[in-house]
Amino acid sequence: MTYRRAVIPALVGGVIITLLLWWAGASTQALQLRGTTSVFDPQSVSELQRWLGPWSYNPPAELMSGGPVDTNTGLSGSGGLSATTSYADLYSTAMQIRFVAVFVIFLAGSLLLVRRIPPTQGRTPATLLALWAWAPVAGTLAVTVSAPWLLASRGHGSYRVLPALSSAIASSGPIVVFAGLLTAVLTVLVARVTAKGEDPLPRRSVPPRAARLAASAGTVVVALSLVVLSYQSVAAWIQTSFGGAGMLSEPGDLLRQWLLLGGWTGPGGTGLGDWLLYRSVDVLMLVVVWWALRLLPGLLTRTTVPAMAVGGVCATVLALLASQVLHMAIDETAGVYGPVHRFSALGTGVPAALTFGIAAGLAAVATLRLAGGRDTGDVPVGRDTAEVPG
Repeated sequence: MTYRRAVIPALVGGVIITLLLWWAGASTQALQLRGTTSVFDPQSVSELQRWLGPWSYNPPAELMSGGPVDTNTGLSGSGGLSATTSYADLYSTAMQIRFVAVFVIFLAGSLLLVRRIPPTQGRTPATLLALWAWAPVAGTLAVTVSAPWLLASRGHGSYRVLPALSSAIASSGPIVVFAGLLTAVLTVLVARVTAKGEDPLPRRSVPPRAARLAASAGTVVVALSLVVLSYQSVAAWIQTSFGGAGMLSEPGDLLRQWLLLGGWTGPGGTGLGDWLLYRSVDVLMLVVVWWALRLLPGLLTRTTVPAMAVGGVCATVLALLASQVLHMAIDETAGVYGPVHRFSALGTGVPAALTFGIAAGLAAVATLRLAGGRDTGDVPVGRDTAEVPG
């Protein structure tokens, strides 16, 4: 698909996800109404407020009541109305940056995805899943970009910066996953309309051996995070072994955000059956990554490095979401914390998925070119090649 045709659905998708997140953030006020607890239980209301809070345009209560609390002295700000106004302005600036960033990042990613995986020739499900996976990435990056202004507005500009930054990055929440699903559906519908009239794109064929080797190389990269770095003792070493001073002190939380896709240890005090059940979810995640990377070269209209890198990110995020859905199915805490709590883990781990998804995509494209030539699109379909299904 040409850029001229792809930019229309990408723009539509960027506007839709921005409006959905803005609407979700504006809904936080509705959760504070008196009748809310008659619809949701108190635990669910608290959980929904946590989901929607990062996208709320209204300043937190502490900014409107004398400024944030000084984390060193425990006293509230003493600058009076001018200080309160300054902090509120910083918060507004942070939210403006956040919404602009989520629009721009989703637009850029969806433009590449729609152009390289157009919803034609049986690629529609792949386009839908790729756009859905890109939404949490756009939300996480938008939160990351706007976090410095947000931390400054809350009085944390020079105190425990890295742990606070880590907490802010992890706050984009499940709401982006739900908003991203609706955005992906509407974007694909618009893309199918704009693709009409364009010359049919030929189906790509990839040597099966090269595709399997590329998928295996990318999966090994993801397994490095999920199996090696996420082991409890290794994760603890990452948490505590890197030091710093001043504003760069305590980087452990931030490193774990961007390096760990999960967390596990030996059976220990848990039953072997339960331990194997949870580990089977991790195995399934790696299977999803391998299968997505196996199909990706055949779905792309051209196997470029940016397309494979973004495709690797989408494959890793999809696998992460699949594992989180299975964890929801075996979670037994919904009766204690409320039904909304069951979805609270959706979207966690996206920073690490971004890190290792890019690395997996680069490893896959390097292996693919070494094993099957620089341009696999010119390989004819025959006995020695297999057309990758869309």
